[in-house]
Amino acid sequence: MKTLVIGAGNMGLTYAEGMAKSPMLNRRNLMIFDKSPEVIARLKDIGHFDVYDDLHKCLPEADMVFIAVKPYHSEGLFEEMKSMVNNSQIFVSLMAGITIGKIQEGLGVKKVVRSMPNLPAQVGKGVTSYTETKEVSRIELIMVRNLLDTTGESIHVENENFIDASTGISGSGPAYVFYFMQSMMEAALKMGFSENDSKILVSQTFEGAVELFNRNDLSPGTWMDRVASKGGTTRAALDSMDDNNVKELIKDAAYAAFDRAVELGEENK
Repeated sequence: MKTLVIGAGNMGLTYAEGMAKSPMLNRRNLMIFDKSPEVIARLKDIGHFDVYDDLHKCLPEADMVFIAVKPYHSEGLFEEMKSMVNNSQIFVSLMAGITIGKIQEGLGVKKVVRSMPNLPAQVGKGVTSYTETKEVSRIELIMVRNLLDTTGESIHVENENFIDASTGISGSGPAYVFYFMQSMMEAALKMGFSENDSKILVSQTFEGAVELFNRNDLSPGTWMDRVASKGGTTRAALDSMDDNNVKELIKDAAYAAFDRAVELGEENK
């Protein structure tokens, strides 16, 4: 199965690198396209892919096409692609805010999978939600999922509303974690720790907490109760967060991202 990745930015290259290790593909049938001469030169140095700067030479040969360009480039790209595609090809979008309907209309195709990746895909710890048009067969969808899983894990969702919702949780979510980490590091610095020690304290705390959560079936609330004893230091911190309504503010932030994802979808219909 020949696969083409269009766009070798951070996300496109991340998925190309992951898929290059998949037993489903090999160097001879993983193609990657970009227009930048500098990017093309760098891709050729990597050596994992067949590299192209001309869509005419790769797009018609592809069975599956991953589109990983910035959303504002999509309209011009679709115009360029339209005369070279066919309805047997599967198109997997990694673009935020571009609806399935927009892709079908722009390319004149039927088999479309819309996905929402996130940044930890760069280290093989990503989560990608995805949904498809009815023309994508069960076997084709399994192939798509296997390729998406090369960068972490994937979650199949019923419709595009859940793609927008996952944007608010997993797509934008790493930034929420970094926001919390930054706040804790600033507190550590204020307490007198060095920058390096602050980073270690915070990063290991997050990594350890996530590992504990993943290795057990306990809820976050149960873990909080295990850490926090009545009248102790952790309870003082949690009480402060509750008094300042932090939980509701985090929920509001996630919904703000969700609402914006819906707005972007409406703007791109």
